[in-house]
Amino acid sequence: MNVRKNKPIIGISIGDINGIGVEVTLKALADVRIYKSFTPLIYGHGKVLSFYKKLLNLEEFNFAQVRSIEEVQHRKVNVINIVEESPEVIPGVETHEAGKFALESLKAAMEDLKSGRIQGLVTAPVNKNNINSEELPFVGHTEFITQTVGAKDSLMMMVSEDLRVGLVTGHIPVSQISQSLTKEKVLQKINIFLKSLKEDFGIDKPKIAILGLNPHAGEDGLLGTEEEEILKPAIREMKDKNHYVFGPYPADGFFGMMHQKRFDGVLAMYHDQGLIPFKSMAFSTGVNFTAGLPVVRTSPDHGTAYNIAGKNVAEEGSMRAALHLAADIVNLHLGEEEEG
Repeated sequence: MNVRKNKPIIGISIGDINGIGVEVTLKALADVRIYKSFTPLIYGHGKVLSFYKKLLNLEEFNFAQVRSIEEVQHRKVNVINIVEESPEVIPGVETHEAGKFALESLKAAMEDLKSGRIQGLVTAPVNKNNINSEELPFVGHTEFITQTVGAKDSLMMMVSEDLRVGLVTGHIPVSQISQSLTKEKVLQKINIFLKSLKEDFGIDKPKIAILGLNPHAGEDGLLGTEEEEILKPAIREMKDKNHYVFGPYPADGFFGMMHQKRFDGVLAMYHDQGLIPFKSMAFSTGVNFTAGLPVVRTSPDHGTAYNIAGKNVAEEGSMRAALHLAADIVNLHLGEEEEG
C-alpha cells in the first residue's frame, strides 16, 4: 500500500465577505487539530482575512499567502488572492461587489477542483440575490456546481452525526413541486442516495426511508395521488432489485416518533419537508453535502446571517463539521484507491 506524503488539500470558497462566512471559517480553522486530516486553501484575499482577524481579535490565527497550488504549505492555513485588489468589506451589508467576489471565489475553486489540484471543496455561504443576474441565473451552490462539473444530476443531502436527509426537489417554488415529481426522478434520486451512502459513507447495505408528499402520505389517494402513482411504484421497483427502500411514510409522524434512527438516510420530497426537521435537530453541526458528483463538495447548513456579521457571535460548528466531512469523504476515497 502506498503512503501519501501529504494530506489532501481542501479548498474553501470564501462566500459573501459581508456575511458570517469568513468569521466561521477563521474560527473553525483556528483549531490546529484539523491539519491531521487535510490542508486548507482559502480562495479569497489576504486583506479580507486580515480585516476579520483584527475585528474578531483572533490574534493567534495565522495564514500563509500563496500564489498557486504549488506553493501550498501543509500543516498551515493557505490563502490565494483571486483578484489583485482587495474588495471592500462592510459586515452586515449586501453589496454587488461582495456578490461578484463570492462568485469569482467559487469559480476559481471549482477550476482547481475539476482539475484535481484540490481534492475537495467547502463553500462558505453566499447571498443568491447579489450573485444572480440575467447573464448568470444562480439559484444555489448545488445547482451551479452540478452544472459546472457536467453532472447529469445530483442530490442535495443534509448530514449530521446521526441523520442524513436527501431531497428529491431543491430550490424550486412550492407550487411546482408536485408537477416536477415523476417516478423516474424519484428513482434517480434514490439511486444517487444509495450509491453515496455506500461510497461516501462506507455503509455496505444502506436503508432508506421515503417520505410521502401529501399529509398522511396521501391516505390511500384520499389526500393526493402522488404516493399511489409515483412513490409506491418506485419503492416496489427498488425492493424488487433487493434494495432496502421503505415507505412512503407520513412526514410529520416520522420524525415525531424518531423513526429516522432506524434508517441510514431519509429521502424528502421537497426542501422544507427535509430541512425543517433536520435543522431543528442539527442546526449547529449540520452539513450540506452534494451527492452524485465526481467531486466532493460540502458547506455549512446556514446562510450569510447579515444580522450578526462582524459581531463575533457566529458559531463555527457547522463550518467545522463541513470541513471534517469533506476531508473524511476524500480520505475514504483515497484510501480505497490505494487499496485497489
